Amino acid sequence: MSSSQVFKVPILGSETIHVGYSIHDHIIHEVITNLKSSTYVLITDTLVAETKPYRDLAHGFTKQVSQLAKDARVLNYMVPPGENNKNRKTKAQVEDFLLSKGCTRDTVIIAIGGGVIGDMIGFVAATFMRGVRVVQVPTSLLAMVDSSVGGKTAIDTPLGKNFVGSFHQPSYVFIDVSFLESLPPRQFINGMAEVIKTGAIWNEKEFTRLEDFSKNFLSVINQPPPVDLSLIKSDLIKVVLESVKVKAEVVLKDEKESSLRNLLNFGHTIGHAIEAIVTPQALHGECVSVGMILEAELARYWGVLSPTAVARLSKCLSAYGLPISINDSIFTKRIGIKRELIKIDTLLDKMSIDKKNDGSKIRSVILDSIGSCYQWKAHEIPKVDLRFILTEECLVHPFDPEQTPKSTTVVPPGSKSISNRALILAALGSGTVRIKNLLHSDDTKHMLAAVSSLKGAEISTEDLGETIVLKGNGGNLVTCDEELYLGNAGTASRFLTTVASLVGLNSQAQNDYVILTGNARMQERPIGPLVDALRSNGSDIDYLNREGSLPLKIKSGKGLKGGRIELGATISSQYVSSILMAAPYADEAVTLSLVGGKPISQLYIDMTIAMMKDFGIEVTRSKTEDYTYHIPKGAYINPLEYVVESDASSATYPLAFAAMTGTSCTIPNIGSASLQGDARFAVDVLQPMGCTVEQTTTSTTVTGPPIGQLKALPHVDMEPMTDAFLTASVVAAVANNPEQTTQITGIANQRVKECNRILAMVDELAKFGVHAHELPDGIEIQGIDYKNLKTPSTENGGIHTYDDHRVAMSFSLLAGLCKEPVLIQERHTTGKTWPGWWDVLHTKFKATIDGFEPVESSTSSNQEVVSNKNSKSIIVVGMRAAGKTTLSKWISLEMGFKFIDLDDIFVGKFGDIREYIKSHSWEQFREQETIILEEVLSKYGTGFVISTGGGIVEDEKNRVELKKFVANGGIVLHLHRDIDETISLLSVDTTRPAFFSEIRDVWTKREPWYYECSSHHFYSLHCSNDHDFQLLRNSFSSFIRRISGLEATPVPSQRSFMLSLSYDDLSNVAEKLEDLSIGADAIELRADLLNKLTFDFIATQVAIIRQYTGLPIVFSARTTEEGGNLRKEQLETLYQWAIKLGVDFLDVSLDLPLEKLITILNGKLNTKIIGSYYANLRWTESEWEAKYNFAISLDIDIIKFVSQGISFNDNLQLEQFRAEHTLKPLIAFNTGDVGKLSRVLNETLTPVSLEAGQMTVSELNKAFADIGGLTTKKFWVVGKPISHSRSPQLHNSAYEKLQLPYTFDRFESDDPEVVYETLIKDNEQFGGLAITMPLKLGMMKYVDELSNAAQVIGAINTITSTNNKLLGDNTDWVGIKNSFIRSGVVSNLPTNINGLVVGAGGTSRAAIYALHNMGCLKIYMMNRTISKLEELKASLPFDNLEILDSAEQVVDSNISLIVSCVPADKPLDDSLLDNLERVLQQGKCEVFKPTLLEAAYKPTVTPIMRIAQDKYEWNVIPGVEMLVNQGEKQFQLHTGTNPPYNTIHEAVVNE
Repeated sequence: MSSSQVFKVPILGSETIHVGYSIHDHIIHEVITNLKSSTYVLITDTLVAETKPYRDLAHGFTKQVSQLAKDARVLNYMVPPGENNKNRKTKAQVEDFLLSKGCTRDTVIIAIGGGVIGDMIGFVAATFMRGVRVVQVPTSLLAMVDSSVGGKTAIDTPLGKNFVGSFHQPSYVFIDVSFLESLPPRQFINGMAEVIKTGAIWNEKEFTRLEDFSKNFLSVINQPPPVDLSLIKSDLIKVVLESVKVKAEVVLKDEKESSLRNLLNFGHTIGHAIEAIVTPQALHGECVSVGMILEAELARYWGVLSPTAVARLSKCLSAYGLPISINDSIFTKRIGIKRELIKIDTLLDKMSIDKKNDGSKIRSVILDSIGSCYQWKAHEIPKVDLRFILTEECLVHPFDPEQTPKSTTVVPPGSKSISNRALILAALGSGTVRIKNLLHSDDTKHMLAAVSSLKGAEISTEDLGETIVLKGNGGNLVTCDEELYLGNAGTASRFLTTVASLVGLNSQAQNDYVILTGNARMQERPIGPLVDALRSNGSDIDYLNREGSLPLKIKSGKGLKGGRIELGATISSQYVSSILMAAPYADEAVTLSLVGGKPISQLYIDMTIAMMKDFGIEVTRSKTEDYTYHIPKGAYINPLEYVVESDASSATYPLAFAAMTGTSCTIPNIGSASLQGDARFAVDVLQPMGCTVEQTTTSTTVTGPPIGQLKALPHVDMEPMTDAFLTASVVAAVANNPEQTTQITGIANQRVKECNRILAMVDELAKFGVHAHELPDGIEIQGIDYKNLKTPSTENGGIHTYDDHRVAMSFSLLAGLCKEPVLIQERHTTGKTWPGWWDVLHTKFKATIDGFEPVESSTSSNQEVVSNKNSKSIIVVGMRAAGKTTLSKWISLEMGFKFIDLDDIFVGKFGDIREYIKSHSWEQFREQETIILEEVLSKYGTGFVISTGGGIVEDEKNRVELKKFVANGGIVLHLHRDIDETISLLSVDTTRPAFFSEIRDVWTKREPWYYECSSHHFYSLHCSNDHDFQLLRNSFSSFIRRISGLEATPVPSQRSFMLSLSYDDLSNVAEKLEDLSIGADAIELRADLLNKLTFDFIATQVAIIRQYTGLPIVFSARTTEEGGNLRKEQLETLYQWAIKLGVDFLDVSLDLPLEKLITILNGKLNTKIIGSYYANLRWTESEWEAKYNFAISLDIDIIKFVSQGISFNDNLQLEQFRAEHTLKPLIAFNTGDVGKLSRVLNETLTPVSLEAGQMTVSELNKAFADIGGLTTKKFWVVGKPISHSRSPQLHNSAYEKLQLPYTFDRFESDDPEVVYETLIKDNEQFGGLAITMPLKLGMMKYVDELSNAAQVIGAINTITSTNNKLLGDNTDWVGIKNSFIRSGVVSNLPTNINGLVVGAGGTSRAAIYALHNMGCLKIYMMNRTISKLEELKASLPFDNLEILDSAEQVVDSNISLIVSCVPADKPLDDSLLDNLERVLQQGKCEVFKPTLLEAAYKPTVTPIMRIAQDKYEWNVIPGVEMLVNQGEKQFQLHTGTNPPYNTIHEAVVNE
């Protein structure tokens, strides 16, 4: 085929589609010769314009026009690239350009680009001057095979793709495949989706060719650019031609898309809806690929399309690297945060306005086979079916007896066990075999892919894919460079482990080994016994992660020696089958001896032996040894045909359906002659339970008794059919006999399947109200009347399937007998063995199934954001005297973990450490230390804080264990303090043995090991007094809560500021930081400005910010290009340090190479990432758009863009950009004086500075208020009397400090209606109230919403006006809690701390709420009048309240926290005072000093305070502190801003 050969495809009667390779000259000649014009306009986008093919075409065209059409002119115009620019705005800009250049109706527009250019510029041509001629020159594969052909033109709208457009046939479509040389691989792959679609709907022969083309295609396009397409040029042209021919034929029959042309939209109904949400991060073809699978699954759900066809389509799309699920890992990475936007209702809304629809009725194309559509039209789709298809979870509704058929026939898919064995045997054999009824599932898909990668066989299909044709290579398998990914396919992993040991070296591959890997669950499942057996027989196998599980690295060329192999066969028969099938290819004949007792699942071993005989190898059983087999040397000879039986395990589900519903079901191809043990299920299980069973050699029919009359089965040994025990369990659940349980044994191996299936059944049956318990090798179930089944709570997640297909299918049966719909999670897990199970349940058994999407709970900006707590133990390392014991105990309190000290364990075993080392040696001590560490990690892997000896890192084995612990998601925390301080402490420590060498030398040696083994690092500043110690504790507690996941730093959702520190050493300003950071919501640590760039120095700076401000830390390191002084190569190390230090936010340059960014993102732990990009570009430049989309695809937490402001207009352009980019919080501003407005308008973490020329928080607030961003608001304290209230001073002092345009006054009244009418009603400036007595109850009726605290406490002290709503809250409890914390009480109380509230008034309710929130074990109440306490207790929803009314009770109360809520101006009742003094006398606490808070703030020192402090040495807190702390929270609610604490405290205290 010559490079200039042109293939012409007719469309609508003219040969206007021209296809070829390097046909630039042909394009130019055809246009100039046949499309005479005064003006030719070449329109492309800025990316295509940079490519060589475009430049050559444009240059050649201009040159030829000047020579051949001298009166004509050539104009060029470029638009921004991307789907997001295919809109009205861009179209208008093109039209304005044409008009400005005086273009008329004889203009010829030449659209050169991808689908965006073709669609949009085609629409321009259709409407400009009421229609001008257009030539399409598509440059992407997608445009070549789809959008350029047929005359459909359009632009997108916010509501969806292509909703505004017209039909306007191009004069020519020139498809020059050479344009694809510059196409990025992802765009190339994107186009293949439409190619595959065309084959799927129209041309099965072409689809088959595409299945075979994928490897060659990917090997070429994934070359480094420029791509050499010569190797696949002919195939590519054929790909384009075949697709174009189909589209041209369809357009000929239906130009305006009234019927037949809709077929071209297969996959587009759902695909377009997805695309509308995730564009531009996901491409059109990627979304259509997902849409095709979902629409194919819909066809299968209806019973129209075979499971095989769906499997073929899925495999073909996957082979080209296209996603087949919205949860595909690469797809989700690309769309980032937008994955959260793909909701069922959103998708249905998008689909409801699709152009194929009839009104609002959603229509879709339904396949009936590969290459053919069902009834050749789009079909109306019920939303209930779409909801099911679109969700991972489903609701199984109660089975309706009126709808359930009395009898039915079901053909389950092929046996997984037989399918996998057949593939292994055929791949090891010689000759061609046609395998029929092969299971098309995840397991066999992975097996086929692995066999193909190892060159074990040539694989093709017949009968529309129903028959697999496999030509074996006689066992001559060779290595491949790619890892063999096996998903969660346990059978495939075990069989392939032995097969891989037979693999020889591939001279064309780089690797001399094979790697087998799988998903997370697969990497937990055991394979150790098989590996041990293979290693002992000469195989070279390494574990790459967890000992005893995948991934495995298997060296090639080792083979099997043969001879005698011993294997424990009491865990899994798959180990036995794996060695049996590979044994004929060993160097010597194999004798396989199964040791350790009776083999489990003997029938599966027998199945393997029987199938080996079918493939020409006969195994004999030893006559002298039990469970021993002799396998001769030889080679398999493939039979001409092999028919796979239906899966007997899967058949148990439809048979059980009949048993449980009183109906009849027939399985036509499984009978008594079956190879499978599960074929006995009907006879051995269902028949004794009361079912009628008819079984021939080839079929089985079960008829259930009337519903509710199943019998319990006293005992059944299911060892021959272990997989079926789950089905038997759900049947037994409704075998109602209170006197008899069902006992199933022989299933111990089910504990090591996809999950611990026995425990899973116990746990999930309990959700239905069915009691079951585990037996040593089984389960016992007490059945109940089906009418008494409970419906598992949907709110609590319904039924958890553990990603186990058999759990899901079993419980789908029991679910239908409940009174309400039952939620089943992870429904797609059935794809492992029966992808069409839900289709059978729906179409055969007429069950109603609905999709379900969990509702995500939202967290308001005022709530603490909490993430999943990591329950893994925390290991603490560090030098002796670093504070490990003290801080470990703090961790224990914060996390609720138990504390272990390895040194204490050593002492318990061997006695004093010093004496042990004297009598033995340091080396022996280290050896024992290693043993103890291993034992502790094995035994106490979760829920413990493990403090280690200082030298734990000196032994390499320990370092390996610690690093492995971190790699598996654990926390190893390195605690450190100033080394000079450490030396000082150790020099006087006689409790531990002396160091061999100088302490500083020891530190120097250990420091890199601590760093290497730890996930986190905490530096403790020197504490010279109790206040410093309290600051340290608070900062450490906050640090632990965040790194453990107990708490997460929220991304500010309201206007917020970030103080950028420009000091080179913060130790010089540590004491001033709190005042310097007034109004800031975070502090930016500029590493590039520090005078040292060492880890220790930076750790100290982080510690200073933590301890002296408590604010979130933003760690940044700017390069010289970004206004800093670092080199790019320094950044990665600094980022890693910041993550190890547990900073809240890390500012990462988006200019780093992608692989480095991904490494940082994958290792970020609980640190949030700010992706920053600095460029001196106008905000209309496409580069900003590209970087934004790039950041979105990486799922960056916050995006930060900085440009240099040149003119005031730059600020306006930025605001337009900001308004159009709202998916993620955006920090964006222009630098310099001209850019100040952009800082004022920025909302998230606006950088502020105290440097001259920069803007402070107060300056930004004032400027924002001056331009109307902050409007005047008025607040009042209301109540009577209020003349002495300090609230106005508190709030006004903060308003002034922060320059907020608000005022706070007093309004004295005891009438709620007067307050409402005077201050609130119709007052646009009303901001909120502080409420005192007697209005805390009366004002509640005027609010629209109450906080949870206000509802429980039953009163409000705060009203805030927000979004035209009045929100009522009570901040008294916050004032109490924060007063305690600021006075040294830990924020997360130990589990044994009790509290006491004195009094029974309104404040007492807030006090009880506060103590409950803090975590008090018991909350005691004390008052003169006991009846009031009883009323108070009865009105609160807490079950840990206890009234103290006698001296005996006081003795055992162990109270450490007291809140006094009685009036301070009246003497206490004598008996009350006597009991209170008893409490004070007994108060003690190891964690903090017992503390009493006085709620009354006048007088300054009350009698109770004096007694507690002077007589019993309690720590006391005056009431004024509670006033300040509740006011602080009130200010936050009113303004959304944190007040300067010292300012408001001084305003209140200095009265």
